[in-house]
Amino acid sequence: MKKYPQELNAGKQDGEKAVMAAIAKMKEPDRSLAKRVHAIVTKTAPSLVPRTWYGMPAYSKEDKVICFFQNAGKFRARYSTFGFSDKAKLDNGRMWPTSSALKGLTASEEGKIRELVKRAIS
Repeated sequence: MKKYPQELNAGKQDGEKAVMAAIAKMKEPDRSLAKRVHAIVTKTAPSLVPRTWYGMPAYSKEDKVICFFQNAGKFRARYSTFGFSDKAKLDNGRMWPTSSALKGLTASEEGKIRELVKRAIS
């Protein structure tokens, strides 16, 4: 929580550095997953600005977080997650998922992430 005000003021270059620093602090396999997710998101949506959000890698549009990676180690969880904020344009009826558990990434999962990120920023 203490880092949040600083995170809000980070520019694109500072945000990229902060994301890479946050990823570097992660233990494996979270680090590898986060690096891959970062590469997918930045390639799929270069308009999104990398930044940290409560210390987690996140990607924003007009200063609003659209999606984020939450590593398992941060909360001693069984799996990492890739999630979307309420600013993402994923609405589909009255109920839809806003995050997905990640234990690994195959080409299929990478494709799903690309598809969701494209929808989220449309």
